[in-house]
Amino acid sequence: MKVLEKALHNRITEHLNTRNLLVGNQFGFRKGTATEGAIFKLTNEILKALNKKTLAGSIFCDLEKAFDSVNHDILLSKLSYYGISGKAKPLLKSYLQNRYQRVLITNSLFS
Repeated sequence: MKVLEKALHNRITEHLNTRNLLVGNQFGFRKGTATEGAIFKLTNEILKALNKKTLAGSIFCDLEKAFDSVNHDILLSKLSYYGISGKAKPLLKSYLQNRYQRVLITNSLFS
């Protein structure tokens, strides 16, 4: 299954990148970007504000495991809007349906 997941990931990423569907200020999860890019951008914006003697503010959000909180029905409904259709759409729907996580901690299983 990992081979299929990787192939699907590559195709979707290529689709999103060639159509410029991702915001340029998203760092860390995209190829060629890292969290250092976010730090550089933030530092640069603060320095520009200081040089202009204006206020600078920032909001930080920890989005660790953000995908786990995404409603899969909403995600699937947006696929067509972003040009993902054909065989990929039912494949993704099948992949996302009835998914759950389990954690094993000292021989105890949690869902």
